[in-house]
Amino acid sequence: MRTALVEKLPRPLRWLYPGLHIKRWYALMLLGIALLSVGVLLLFNLNVYDLVALVGPGNEKWAGVLGIVLGLAVVALAVRGVVRSIAKTFLPAEEGRLVDIMLSQRRSGGLNMVAIGGGTGLATLLRGLKVYTENLSAVVTVADGGGSSGRLRDELGILPPGDVRNCLVALADSEPLMTRLFEYRFAEEGGELGGHSFGNLLIAALSDISGNFLQALRDSRSILAIHGQVLPPTLERVTLCAKLKQGGEARGETAVAAAHGEIEYAYLDPPAPAALPEAVEALHHADMVVIGPGSIYTSIIPNLLVPQITQTLREIRAARVYVCNVMTQPGETDNFSAVDHVQAILQHVDNQPLFDYVLLNTRRPSAEVVARYESEGAQFVDPDERGIARLDMIPVCRDLIAEGSWARHDPAKLATAIMQITAEHKTMR
Repeated sequence: MRTALVEKLPRPLRWLYPGLHIKRWYALMLLGIALLSVGVLLLFNLNVYDLVALVGPGNEKWAGVLGIVLGLAVVALAVRGVVRSIAKTFLPAEEGRLVDIMLSQRRSGGLNMVAIGGGTGLATLLRGLKVYTENLSAVVTVADGGGSSGRLRDELGILPPGDVRNCLVALADSEPLMTRLFEYRFAEEGGELGGHSFGNLLIAALSDISGNFLQALRDSRSILAIHGQVLPPTLERVTLCAKLKQGGEARGETAVAAAHGEIEYAYLDPPAPAALPEAVEALHHADMVVIGPGSIYTSIIPNLLVPQITQTLREIRAARVYVCNVMTQPGETDNFSAVDHVQAILQHVDNQPLFDYVLLNTRRPSAEVVARYESEGAQFVDPDERGIARLDMIPVCRDLIAEGSWARHDPAKLATAIMQITAEHKTMR
């Protein structure tokens, strides 16, 4: 009966129906408007209904200001109440996150950005960039052959999910418990599950259910509510190999990283895999492409050994930025300067131009931190901005490291520098 009566009412009057928690705020808003009106009348000495006599001669201006202030405050309170009541109706579970939802809507109109790499370096970059845009595509190396990823690759025949999992977590906007669950690793003595990451197992299960690794990544997006997408450069199973200058070769990402010999060049087996069309499409739509930070031989170069990825990078008009590492990697990039890092990458792409900008960290970590790294065989990377300029690339020098006891990039500093480069590049075009 009540519903039938409500439906007969004109639509504007339906807001007055009991139980909507709206009428009280409308009443408060009317009170605020009344106070505001009285304040305006008094302030401008518009003696309607003998208001001046009511407050006393000489007091009308102060009373007017007070009326306006109180009126605005009451109206603001009423508007807030109306908005909260409506928001609570449409988003009951998200009421406390209304600001986050609005920010997410704003980010959805952000720049199209592609980040290429792998490991912890790419995850660090993504944590910073997701603050500015949700139009993020991470192209992540899938040449990992060690640990949980390697075991799943060998036993189930799927692409190694480790680096992909790190990037999914970095882009996540899910509850902390879900993020912790995705990163959870079973103890080594845990039988067949020992050493496995729960996130890796979940991706493997989703891949088996859908029969498609790419679909498994799409399903993971909805589970973690991530900003953007995570893509492999290829769906082909490839093995990263490296020819060592001292002779011999290393096969597999873990072996390459542990080779402790100067690397002459890296290659994929089988060579020249077909690129994932979605990764190529993301590059074509990009406003900015960021390569690195990360291990040049195990995180960056494997992506660039997919010919169509490199070819597309050369063709696009988007700004292309290489983020140089803060420290060298023992046995892999010993004594490398920033120029050495760039040249090692270009050597694998026929020494053809690939970067417009090179983002360099110029702040040296504390002596204590440097000493600890040097004891493990790592050195601070010399920015060598003049050397970068001689390579016909624009050096961008910033303080990029995080505070603390580790020489690592700070996500916020890194993202801020990249957004500044993007803005400057737009003005130059």
